[in-house]
Amino acid sequence: MSDYPPKTPPPPAGPPPVPLTDAEAQQWAGLSHLLGGVLGFLAPLIIWLVFKDRSGYVSAESKRALNFQLVVTVGYVVSYVLMIVLIGYLTWLALWVLSIYLGYTNFQAVNQRRATSYPVDVQIIK
Repeated sequence: MSDYPPKTPPPPAGPPPVPLTDAEAQQWAGLSHLLGGVLGFLAPLIIWLVFKDRSGYVSAESKRALNFQLVVTVGYVVSYVLMIVLIGYLTWLALWVLSIYLGYTNFQAVNQRRATSYPVDVQIIK
């Protein structure tokens, strides 16, 4: 006999995630672009992690926003290094304005059900 109590079976799996409605998917896809321009890569990352299994559209749009915001983050790091020679302040400001502008224009594109695009489309998250 064993000194250990008998193993209990694991609890049953939870229910599958509930799919988003079209209106909810459009809302979260747009917010991933808009909030990415304001909050950086964290907003699209959280939206992608929460909704990737509930809507293919939200997953694709939030990945697109996340990839762009990761490129912008690399640009911010380069700008901080360039601040030693003062040009970094201008590049940081330009990146910030570009990030907000492109986030807003892609937010509008999602709301008008048009295709979204960024000038730099590096596929970091596939």
